[in-house]
Amino acid sequence: MRPARRLPRPRTLRARLTFGLVVLLAVSCAAVGLAAVVELNGFLTQRLDEQLAQVGTRFPESLEHKGALPDDHDGDEHGDTRRLATGTFGARLLDGRVTHKGLIRSGDPSADLDVDLSAADRARLAGVPADGRPHTVDLSALGDYRVVASAGRDRDVLIAGLPLEPVEATVHRLELVAGVVFGLALVVTGVAGALWVRWSLRPLSRVADTATRVSELPLASGVVALPARAPETDPRGEVGRVAGAFNRMLGHVEDALTKRHASEERLRSFAADASHELRTPVASVRGHAELALLHPGPVPAEVTRALERIAAESSRMGEMVDDLLLLARLDAGRPLERGPVDLTRLVLDAVTDARAAGPGHRWTLDLPEEPVTVPGDTHRLHQVLANLLANARLHTPAGTKVTVTLETEAAAAASGAAGEASGTGTTARTGAGTARLSVHDDGPGVPEDLRPGVFERFTRAEHRRRPDASGGGAGLGLSIVAAVVEAHGGRVVLDSRPGATTFTVLLPLGDVSSG
Repeated sequence: MRPARRLPRPRTLRARLTFGLVVLLAVSCAAVGLAAVVELNGFLTQRLDEQLAQVGTRFPESLEHKGALPDDHDGDEHGDTRRLATGTFGARLLDGRVTHKGLIRSGDPSADLDVDLSAADRARLAGVPADGRPHTVDLSALGDYRVVASAGRDRDVLIAGLPLEPVEATVHRLELVAGVVFGLALVVTGVAGALWVRWSLRPLSRVADTATRVSELPLASGVVALPARAPETDPRGEVGRVAGAFNRMLGHVEDALTKRHASEERLRSFAADASHELRTPVASVRGHAELALLHPGPVPAEVTRALERIAAESSRMGEMVDDLLLLARLDAGRPLERGPVDLTRLVLDAVTDARAAGPGHRWTLDLPEEPVTVPGDTHRLHQVLANLLANARLHTPAGTKVTVTLETEAAAAASGAAGEASGTGTTARTGAGTARLSVHDDGPGVPEDLRPGVFERFTRAEHRRRPDASGGGAGLGLSIVAAVVEAHGGRVVLDSRPGATTFTVLLPLGDVSSG
């Protein structure tokens, strides 16, 4: 059995107010119309009962004597019955049986006394109590009648009645007029109410439009210019108070975003300056350590080990400083070099280097037949590949199979694939198609709690993916990958589970005709 379809409900505030106004008016109109109909019906029925009281029992008494009252000997046998209204009904019952009946259809009662009554009509007349009070009876031959039954002088029952048709016609006419008038009133009120509510809620609509524009702004980073404030109206009204509070909130948000941006700029400048200044002393420390190791004289083994550690750590510190400087420059929006980059050649070189650095892993390639070329910075894209392969090598145990795949996709297919993947990064601008580079390994996978922040800076998880790992980088490799790919207008995503971890880089092919 199908469930009953629910009536649509108004969703907007304007529709709800208009709907509520029309409903309240409809209820009021229905109450007024019902009261008027009931009151008019009662009034007309009372007037009919008064006319019925004036008729009395003269007409039913005259039926036994063919239109003449028993004591009427003044020569005017029809004097009383001629004054009766058209449609007056009379009947005489004896022992529950109708013995005489008559109906006045015109001004001459002597010619209009005959009326046919069915057995059901006779039974209904016999059931009317002889209490002298008006009762309503439905006669199939005549319609609804208001009748009064009274006891006669010959142990009979005399019934007189008047038709209810004039009362019902008047009441029905009132119902029709009220329905038409109230219906028109509801339509006019609905249209006028909708226009009035729309005009009254215009300030609130402006506030909603401003809020919509603010919600579409990228507030995550960078300079944020909030739109114009919502127009304020009378502060004594609800809409005016909402607009004022909303504008004050926008002011606080704008101040907070401005302070945050200034703080980010100071931090970025500090990181860039510090990284730049640290490059010289770090290189100097490494140079002195290497120079000391080249001393021809005898050097104690402990000193040699110390110098070797100083050289190694200073080398690692130099790489870290270079990475921090690169990130600071990318955050500052400095443009990278722009030229045609042969991704196929970069993949071959990077995998060759990774195979030499990690002979305990199994390295495989899946390359297209035609070279894949994208516009970008050759050195930085090589750094992206090197970081991804180093991540797979350092954070998976020996014997892990690492597969590097390169392929091209059409714009529609690339956008769909990017939507299905899970990870972080920016949406690739793939107007002319996409180069899809993926690094897949069958290692233990990235822990679920680390996946949301895997591309953040200083995220180190070698002890989580590879228990036997020691030392390692500073957790900047994947953050550099994400920053460089984003600077190229691409996107990097992660899909990881135990036994299958895939880093996918999507780069727009673009125009590579010029360097």
